[in-house]
Amino acid sequence: MPRVIVLGSTGSIGTQTLEVIAHLNRLGGERFEVVGLAAGTNARLLAEQASALGVRALALADEEASVPGCAFRGPTAAEQLVRAVDADLVVAAMVGMAGLPATLAAIDRRMNIALANKETLVAAGELVRSRVDAAGKGRLGLLPVDSEHAALWQCLAARPHSHSEGFPPWMNVAPVRRVILTASGGPFRTWDRAAIAEATPAQALKHPTWTMGRKVTIDSASLMNKALEVIEAHWLFGLSGEQIEVLVHPQSMVHAMVEFTDGSTVAQLAPPDMRLPIQRALAWPDCPAGLSKGPDWTTLARLDFERPDLERFPALALAYRVIERGGTSGAILNAANEAAVGAFLDADGRIPFGEITRLVVAAMNDVPVHRADTLEAIQAADAAARAFVHEHLGRCLRR
Repeated sequence: MPRVIVLGSTGSIGTQTLEVIAHLNRLGGERFEVVGLAAGTNARLLAEQASALGVRALALADEEASVPGCAFRGPTAAEQLVRAVDADLVVAAMVGMAGLPATLAAIDRRMNIALANKETLVAAGELVRSRVDAAGKGRLGLLPVDSEHAALWQCLAARPHSHSEGFPPWMNVAPVRRVILTASGGPFRTWDRAAIAEATPAQALKHPTWTMGRKVTIDSASLMNKALEVIEAHWLFGLSGEQIEVLVHPQSMVHAMVEFTDGSTVAQLAPPDMRLPIQRALAWPDCPAGLSKGPDWTTLARLDFERPDLERFPALALAYRVIERGGTSGAILNAANEAAVGAFLDADGRIPFGEITRLVVAAMNDVPVHRADTLEAIQAADAAARAFVHEHLGRCLRR
């Protein structure tokens, strides 16, 4: 019976993870036992989940809220939970840098990680890879939960000699010529540059395809989410920046493609349903019946692809800058974006949408890049980038 800890259990990925676990347990066979739950501020839902699943080990970042029997409280609650509770798999679904210490704790304890927190690899890819490698090849894996990376994982399984490997991270991706991540284009796919720059939170939160949390939805609107995914693919699969491309695909049916050196391409198609990649990570290497329905090929009339317009969506180019520079540049990018997106959402329309990427670019230009081989170095870069954004926010406010 695999024991599972769900970090971010009250969020979009966390609640769908519990739904998938319930489904897999109903199928019979190998059953999952949820042994720990961690949440940020939603104390009510956390208490409901704990009661329904019989989970005793709970963590809540909000020190003011009350949850009966919650032993771990405060900013380090999730990390304390992981270090105290024995588990086989940790679902890392916390948003942002807040999930990094708990993920590192899971690696230290030799727990496999179903990774839905892309910021962990964006900010600390070098550190995470070194910790995983130190655990020993084949003993510990990062199972991608992002739909695009789960799709890449599935496509890369078609390459020669892939049967000798389990789950990522990998370094040997020969004979791969390139991989393609798809992006829906978000709500501003057809907008002109001036209109995008002045967009409001209400407009940016109207995603045409996916239902996600607020922060991820804003990142999708700017294509920053795709930039983070490019960096994540670099660390998960050992791909160079030159090997990773992005195409806008508004139907959101093709999630990734892998082109091999012989000229053939393998693509993964599925409906836009996060329960599918969650189940793939949980059930791997098995492929049981899922909750997601397959495509109706009789109604799918066309699949459109187009190159992203970097003039209208400049955030995407920052991914390749991070891969080239290395060090703490990823932590600076991630922290500046988190701070800018948070300010955009909190300012109730007083900060134009275009200022998010401008603030991130300014932080990447001004905040020094250092080695990223310790948690302290990453946290220092994170703090410096956030401080930079907050210092410059006043210049962005609409008058």
